[in-house]
Amino acid sequence: RRPTKNASFSCRIGRRKISSTHTGLFHLRFLFYFCFFFFLPVLQSTRSTIQPNTVTMPGHPRAEAFKTEGNKYFKEGSYKAAIAKYKEATAIDPNVPAYWSNMAACYEKISDYEEMESAARSCIKADKAFVKGYFRLATALKAKNDLEGCIKALESGLAVDSSNADLKKMKKDLTELQRAEQVAAFCRKAEDQMQNGDIPGAFKTLELASRLDAGNPDIERMMSRVKPKFERLERERKASLSVDEVHKERGDDAYKAANFEVAIEHYTKCLDGLKRSGKEHSDLATKAHSNRAACYKQISNFDGVIEDCTAVLEVDPENVKALVRRAQAFEGVERYRFALQDVKTVLAMPFAKVGKANVDMCNMMQHRLNRTVQQLKASSV
Repeated sequence: RRPTKNASFSCRIGRRKISSTHTGLFHLRFLFYFCFFFFLPVLQSTRSTIQPNTVTMPGHPRAEAFKTEGNKYFKEGSYKAAIAKYKEATAIDPNVPAYWSNMAACYEKISDYEEMESAARSCIKADKAFVKGYFRLATALKAKNDLEGCIKALESGLAVDSSNADLKKMKKDLTELQRAEQVAAFCRKAEDQMQNGDIPGAFKTLELASRLDAGNPDIERMMSRVKPKFERLERERKASLSVDEVHKERGDDAYKAANFEVAIEHYTKCLDGLKRSGKEHSDLATKAHSNRAACYKQISNFDGVIEDCTAVLEVDPENVKALVRRAQAFEGVERYRFALQDVKTVLAMPFAKVGKANVDMCNMMQHRLNRTVQQLKASSV
C-alpha cells in the first residue's frame, strides 16, 4: 500500500523498525555534534590568537576620570599636577598601561628620568604587549646614558612589534651614537699613545677605528701622522730579526691570509731552527707552537693540535688557549676523558683569567662530554 503524502515513511532493518521521523532526529543530532566539536577548537584558537592584539579596554570609571583630568593638566603644561592624577588612576586600577605611560611622559617633561624609568617598567608590567611602554623605558635609559639597557628595551619592544617605526628609528640612531662614541674613544686613545711614544699601539688603535668608520677625516688625519713613523719602525724591526723570527713573522702573515699550510711550513722552520740552537723552550718557541696548533685546528689535524698544545703547556701549564684547543682536539679524536680533564682545569681557574667566552664554551663542552662518558660507561657494562 502506498503511503499518504503526510504519512511518515518506515522500513524494517533486521528486527528494528526505523521511521523517517527518527531518521531526521538522528541527522539533526549528528549535525549539531559535528558543528560543536569541529568549530569549537577553531573558535578557541582564533580567540587566543586575537586576544594579545586587542586594544586595551578602559579601566574603572573613576580611574578614567582621573586620567581625563591628568590629560587636561598635561596639555596645560602642569606636569606635576598631571602626575598626581595619573597616580590616583593607577591606585584604582594599576593594570591599565596608558596611565603609567602618560605618567612616564610627564616625568620626561620635567627631566626626572629615574621616575620615568620606574613608570615605564610599571607600564610594561601592566601589559607586555603595550609597545609604547618599551619606547618610554628606552627613552629614560638613553637619558641616563645606559645605552646597553636602552638597546635591550628596544629589542624587547621590537620582539612584540617588529615593524614599529619609532622603536626601529631609535635603535638605528642609538647604534650610530654608540659607533660614534667608540670611534671618538679610539681616537683619544691613539692620541695618548702617540704622546707616550707608542707608535705601534697608536697605529693598531687607528686601524680599529677605521674599521668602524672608514673615511672619517679625524682618523685619516691622525693616520697620516702615525703611519709613516710606524712603517719606518717596522722596517727597522724586521731588519734586526733573526732567521727564526722572520719565519715566525711570515707564518703569522700566512695565517692572517688563511694560507694555513704555508703558515705551518714557516712555523715548523722557526721551531726547527730554535731546536738546533737549544732554544726550544723560549718564548718564541711557545708562540710558534701555539700558532701552529691554531693552523692544525683549521685543517682538522687534531693530533698536531694535541702535540703543539702539549708543548705549550709544558712551559706554561695554565695557558688557557692551549688547554681549550687541546680539549677540542681530544674530543675530535674521541679521547673524551682527556678532553674532560682539560675542560675541568680551565673551569677551575679564576674567571678573570679565563674570560666569559671560554667559560661558556667549556661549560657546554663539560655537559656534552659528561653525557658522552656516561653513555660509554653504560654501554660497556
